[in-house]
Amino acid sequence: MTAQNQFVPLSLAVLTVSDTRTPENDTSGQFLVDALTEAGHRLHERKLLRDDRYAIRAQVAAWIAEPAVHGVLITGGTGFTGRDSTPEAVLPLLDKEMPGFGELFRALSFEEIGTSSLQSRAFAGLSNQTFVFALPGSTSACKTAWEKLLRAQLDARTRPCNLVGLIPRLSER
Repeated sequence: MTAQNQFVPLSLAVLTVSDTRTPENDTSGQFLVDALTEAGHRLHERKLLRDDRYAIRAQVAAWIAEPAVHGVLITGGTGFTGRDSTPEAVLPLLDKEMPGFGELFRALSFEEIGTSSLQSRAFAGLSNQTFVFALPGSTSACKTAWEKLLRAQLDARTRPCNLVGLIPRLSER
């Protein structure tokens, strides 16, 4: 694909996974909604679900089945507690994993929170031509992911390459 000189707005869905947050106190989900809209993207839909692997999987599967959705941003459920099940729910849906995302996110987090970054199972990948990003539930972690990774990679003007530039080629066989 040729280099883009213009911003390309994407349609993104936001899912908060939490047993304790409500729409009124979901600061992480709200941060992601505000950040993506401020960047010029469109919010496709926002949901908040309890940490139930089958409900999470069903919601993400519904979004990745919609051709209009370019990406899914998930916050929460990526830790090690008994209820944290976002990776178990979503990883089976991925056609391709993006190992560098989780690795780079944890490296950036290490600069901010030290060895506590080991407790993150953040990951990303591609499913049915839709990018999926799973972030920790903390608002600070969502800010780190957005400001240091996602904002640039979801901008067609980022050089030398970005994820937006891949979209026309994702259906190649």
